[in-house]
Amino acid sequence: MLALALSLSLLASSTPQVEKTALFQEPPAQVMALPPELRSRLQREVIAKSTSPRDRFDRLINLFHGSNGLDLAYKGDATQTVAQTYASRSANCLSFTMIFVALAREAGLDAQPQEIRKTLIWRQDGGILYRVNHINTVVRFNGSMQVVDVLQNAVTPLENPEPISDRRLLAHYYNNLAMDYLDQRQLDHAQQYMEQALKLDPDHADNWSNAGVLHMYMKDYVSARRAFSRALEIDPKDISSLTNMISLAERQGDMPLARELRERLEHLQEIDPLYHFLQAELDEQSGDYPNAITHYHRAIRLHGNEPRFYDALARTYLKAGDHASALGALRQAARWSTGSERSGYRQKLESLQVK
Repeated sequence: MLALALSLSLLASSTPQVEKTALFQEPPAQVMALPPELRSRLQREVIAKSTSPRDRFDRLINLFHGSNGLDLAYKGDATQTVAQTYASRSANCLSFTMIFVALAREAGLDAQPQEIRKTLIWRQDGGILYRVNHINTVVRFNGSMQVVDVLQNAVTPLENPEPISDRRLLAHYYNNLAMDYLDQRQLDHAQQYMEQALKLDPDHADNWSNAGVLHMYMKDYVSARRAFSRALEIDPKDISSLTNMISLAERQGDMPLARELRERLEHLQEIDPLYHFLQAELDEQSGDYPNAITHYHRAIRLHGNEPRFYDALARTYLKAGDHASALGALRQAARWSTGSERSGYRQKLESLQVK
């Protein structure tokens, strides 16, 4: 098990590089402020030409994705203000949501950010497992609801999205920057951003859990324990917070607390498909194919419409020499996938059937 766990609202593929000069350049009130050039373009291309809320929404989508649109490139580490996103033409899911919400509201549309707290997205860096949340936008008009997502169908949710306040959205922004600085071990900077996240949203378990991890890196174990305890008061079932408190309790020699929390964690892990998938990958990498197959099956039982689970199961069956079971798993991967992903699984299946 990894020693620490963090929760982020971004999809980072590499360690972000944060400019030191960017520290608190933008107070909360300015993070989602529209730059004048972008506001003028919205007025010309969307507001002035629209004839209805539906037409306004369609024109706004065209502003983002049309041939002469903003052409924002997805970049996992681009936690930026709206102005910075417009200048750089890059965004992660959080930055994309902030700029879309800001523009939609300026255009008179009812736009609200929403969060998917549990996804099949993670990354690992320096002994830390990052369980990644996802953010997108819901727009309502004429009795309909439209979801706008920079990654569209690329994110596999493990639970339904929940609408969140602007304060929580901004807290995610500061939390992400705090974790970026933690990645680079610039702990003083990380602490300042983390304090801002907690000020904006003191009732979110992820913020307190991440603050506790930061305190542990600063060797302030009293504050770390207080932060993890607060996270577990807010959400007793938060796996990241439990993992982190167990790590701290063991470090401090509080074995009764560690045992108590581990029992709770193990119960939650039994019903967590991401845990079983990651454990299966570890078993597969170590050559323990029977245990890997068991964990892949548990992940599938908990979340059976995920093609990546079946693909990984098929791969492990092949390594274990079970050709027939591998074929069956690949058929299920193709069944639950769509588009080019389905074509890829079918090609794998055809190739395996020829052998």
